[in-house]
Amino acid sequence: MTTEFDLGALLAERGAERYELHGRYLNHQLPRMLRTIGFDKVYERGEGAYFWDADGNDYLDMLAGFGVMGLGRHHPVVRKALHDVLDADLADLTRFDCQPLPGLLAEKLLAHSPHLDRVFFGNSGTEAVETALKFARYATGRPRVLYCDHAFHGLTTGSLSVNGESGFRDGFSPLLPDTAVPLGDLDALARELAKGDVAALIVEPIQGKGVHEAPPGYLRAAQELLHRHRALLVADEVQTGLGRTGDFYAYQHEEGVEPDLVCVAKALSGGYVPVGATLGKDWIFKKVYSSMDRVLVHSASFGSNAQAMAAGLAVLSVMENEQIVANARATGEQLTSRLAALVDTYELLADVRGRGLMIGIEFGKPKSLKLRSRWTMLQAARKGLFAQMVVVPLLQRHRILTQVSGDHLEVIKLIPPLIVGEREVDRFVDAFTAVMDDAHSGGGLMWDFGKTLVKQAVANR
Repeated sequence: MTTEFDLGALLAERGAERYELHGRYLNHQLPRMLRTIGFDKVYERGEGAYFWDADGNDYLDMLAGFGVMGLGRHHPVVRKALHDVLDADLADLTRFDCQPLPGLLAEKLLAHSPHLDRVFFGNSGTEAVETALKFARYATGRPRVLYCDHAFHGLTTGSLSVNGESGFRDGFSPLLPDTAVPLGDLDALARELAKGDVAALIVEPIQGKGVHEAPPGYLRAAQELLHRHRALLVADEVQTGLGRTGDFYAYQHEEGVEPDLVCVAKALSGGYVPVGATLGKDWIFKKVYSSMDRVLVHSASFGSNAQAMAAGLAVLSVMENEQIVANARATGEQLTSRLAALVDTYELLADVRGRGLMIGIEFGKPKSLKLRSRWTMLQAARKGLFAQMVVVPLLQRHRILTQVSGDHLEVIKLIPPLIVGEREVDRFVDAFTAVMDDAHSGGGLMWDFGKTLVKQAVANR
């Protein structure tokens, strides 16, 4: 008996119900939020760094699916690799054999971190972090992992325990016995290590929330402190890895830094098949998998599946052949320098920072009385509203998708596909300049929208 299923027909029949279906069966607050800020668009297709609506209007993607779309949408090489692996009819996920693709992808990944030896493949960034937490605890025989204030490492229970934002943690206690230290504070790190129960420090070389980089020399000094106390350094490169910051891994910006465990995901998927990877030193893996009795002590049902491995191999091939890391570095420097040049022009613009194509644009209290009073009104209602006021016209007027970098932050984060170039830089800078001109004019639609956000914020208290 042949079962027929026509996906195209189903989407044609029911696709217009997308927001209603989500509100009824999924997270009901998402469509509500999207309608409030005018983000309830209907996108028909995507390619590269753009997507299009039903009227044929193009939208520049400066969000890349929170960093997943490192190569943009539907890269032809990744797409072909997935067709090829499906057509190969592989005997995948038998659980009791050794397929070639996981070994080949591990080999490729480890070539970019010569000091690391082995890889565990899971399905997401948070799984990669969970793996690192378990491996660090088991390898050291210690219970506690340190993390940095304002860190984000995922939302499953273990990774949530090392999440530095209380808004994500509230209501989910008790969590694992982990401890926050300020990013860059070596004295605080030393005090915790002196207690003798620390397994590891997990750190983002550049924090996604707010785009804050570890101070120069911090990672290397932290590594030396950790190793002196027989603890491990875990680098969370889920967002910063695979070329995002202008090097293959962000920790490589600092000479001599060699993490014991490295977590990657997002861009490794090619935007198609979820995949996460935890890279580590040989002795750590051999301690976790110490005997045949422990061969499955840590595993994932869908880990190392052929589609994910094929996507990862294709992504790494494209990165090498199309010089993606070099493009991220050069384009990022161009975009950052052009935006930084605007700081002296606009009093609401406080700072531009970042590396490669991971850029934070921070807004701050203006000096002029009229703008300062409006800024104060927004801050009194809810911190972060001005950044949202910038994000909305970028989409609605200029068809550019961006994001506020975190709850209660006046920071916009730019993490576009790593394939963007001068054309996209010009488009974003021109649009951002127009939005800043409007914000500094003291009136207009932007501030009217600000009043709407204030009312919404007050109503939600």
